[in-house]
Amino acid sequence: MNPEMIATIYGYTAMGVGIILAAAGLGSALGWGMICSKYIESIARQPEMRPQLMGQMLFTGGLMEAFPMIVLGMAMWFVFANPFVGAARAAAGG
Repeated sequence: MNPEMIATIYGYTAMGVGIILAAAGLGSALGWGMICSKYIESIARQPEMRPQLMGQMLFTGGLMEAFPMIVLGMAMWFVFANPFVGAARAAAGG
C-alpha cells in the first residue's frame, strides 16, 4: 500500500467525520429549539406547572445533549484509530 492511498483514506475519513459532527451539532441545536419552544407553550397553557416543566425540560435537554458527545467520541476514534487503514492493508495483503 502506497502512502498516497493512506493519505486518501485519511482525507476521506476526515471529511466524513466533519459531516457527521456538523449533523450532530445541527440536530442538537434543533432539538434544543424544539424543547424550549414546547416548554414555553406549556407554560403559557398552565403557568402553575412551571417548576415541574422546567425540571423535565432540563432533564430531556441533558439526555439530548449526550448524543453529540457520543458522536464526538466515535469521531475521535475514526480520526485517531482509523479502522479503514487497517482494513485496506489487510485487503492489499500486507
